[in-house]
Amino acid sequence: QVQLVESGGGLVQVGGSLRLSCVASGSIFSTAVRGWYRQAPGKQRALVASITGGGVTNYADSVKGRFTISRDNAKNTVYLQMNSLKPEDTAVYYCNAQRGGVNWWGQGTQVTVSS
Repeated sequence: QVQLVESGGGLVQVGGSLRLSCVASGSIFSTAVRGWYRQAPGKQRALVASITGGGVTNYADSVKGRFTISRDNAKNTVYLQMNSLKPEDTAVYYCNAQRGGVNWWGQGTQVTVSS
């Protein structure tokens, strides 16, 4: 059974930075696609960034140039470095892992950007 645990969320001012971490426990392989999604109040959950086992990354247009996703397979951990944060980045951020058509989700961590 795979479990994903996020950390690193919090309150930050506009223009600030945060780094989210997601540690996976259980039988997760380095080939799993790892990603971060977010859900703001009244909106659907949406992809923020993803990274394949080989390190290929994909970003939502709204975060390109500001956010960076990375992974450390030895630690079963994926990171999301968020810079130049804006109020519209406020949301609950969820860690995701996908392999073989199966999805796993973390419990979510709140990110609030104050203006």
